[in-house]
Order: sequence, then structure tokens, then C-alpha cells
Amino acid sequence: MTAELTGLRAVVTGGASGIGLATSRLLAERGARVAALDLDPSGCLPPLTGLKADVGDDASVRAAVEEAAAALNGIDILVNNAGIGATGTVADNPDEQWRKVFDINVLGVVRVTRAALPHLRRSSHAAIVNTCSIAATAGLPQRALYSATKGAVLSLTLAMAADHVREGVRVNCVNPGTVDTPWVGRLLDAAEDPAAERAALGARQPHGRLVTAEEVAAAIVYLAGPAAGSVTGTALAVDGGMAGLRLRPVGA
Repeated sequence: MTAELTGLRAVVTGGASGIGLATSRLLAERGARVAALDLDPSGCLPPLTGLKADVGDDASVRAAVEEAAAALNGIDILVNNAGIGATGTVADNPDEQWRKVFDINVLGVVRVTRAALPHLRRSSHAAIVNTCSIAATAGLPQRALYSATKGAVLSLTLAMAADHVREGVRVNCVNPGTVDTPWVGRLLDAAEDPAAERAALGARQPHGRLVTAEEVAAAIVYLAGPAAGSVTGTALAVDGGMAGLRLRPVGA
């Protein structure tokens, strides 16, 4: 395993499970010192530094980011990964749920980035990677609210990249397809036929399976690292070809 991130200091939100935990672990394997911020950081074992944070609360975010910066002696990499899901059409979710999901998925990125920017501006290698989604660029059924928040994250990524490129801060995002995470697992468990639902979710991606958290983590770590030094304002799809490929049906 290469250690191209040795000496760099990373903060990952939602870093104690799913994509966030896979990213935290891979960053550490590549040599970075990592603070994983989460509502429940108990899943973060050494060498990760687990810190409690609620991205929906500005005071909690600011305190956790400052604690992370003190523990790591600075911040070079920020991964805005924390988020929550929602299902339903535009008619199915009440206003309160719309506000809550936007508050976590969009304003959460704003709060954490705002708190981390003073530290990132002092870094000679500053990178932000936001976890977006295929839902930002493709119309998925029963995902109106979630898709709206991820569309906002995509636009926010581009705006942030423009605002901060001359400060030496790169900003990109990853657009995963359907990832085999605890959240997707809960959706599958709630389905009438979990096995059939899993097969259907896998089949809608051209490579025929769910994306793994480790595959998304690899893309995030690439965008966060020095090999991507000239990459900013980019959305990297990790979706088995879902966004760009139009395959003929099997047997057609």
C-alpha cells in the first residue's frame, strides 16, 4: 500500500460507518492522520480519531472541527460525507422532512466547510471532497427529496470550487450509484421481497451489482490526494456506468 498522504491531516464527516468509515480507513492506510466526525463515533478505532459531531448544529460542528484541528495540528483534507436519505415522490414528504433533509445534506456541508476553511487556507495541500450521488444527475423513482438535496450538493461543489481555487483549495465531489451501505440495507430489509429488491437495484447499474463503500472511498481518496492536484470542480461518477451508458437489454 502506498503512503502518498503521509503528513496530511483529514477530517471526514459521517466517518464512523458506510462510505465514511471506508474513506477514513483508506485515508489512514495511505498515511494521513484522520479525525472521523459522527453522531456516534464509537465505530472509529485507532489509528482513527473519533469525534462526536452533529452536522445539523453549527455549535457542534465548530467545536468538533476545532477539536479535530487541535488533535491533528491542522486540516489539509475535508470529506463532507454525512447525510441522510429519504424516499417518496414530490407529494409524499411533509415540509418538516424536506427542511430536515436539506438541513443535513446541504447545510451540513456548508457548516462543516465554513468551520474548516480557515485551517484549509493555511494548508499547502487543501482539498475538499463532497459525497454527492447519481441522484443529482439522473431521475430516480421515489427519490424526489433526496435527489433535490444532492442536486444542490453538486451545484454547491462547483460554486465552492470557483470561490476557493485561487486560495489553493480544490473542491470536487463523487457521485456514487447505489452503494451497499447500512442505509441501503435498511431499505432492503423493509421491502416486501428483500432479495428481489437487491437484485433489481444491482441490475439497474450496467455492471450488474451494487457499488461497494470501498470503491467510493478509493475515488474520494484519489480526489483528496496529490495525484489530483489539477482536478477541481469535478464530479467523479462511481456508479457502474449508470450515468453514461445506455446498454441494450440482455437478449435484445
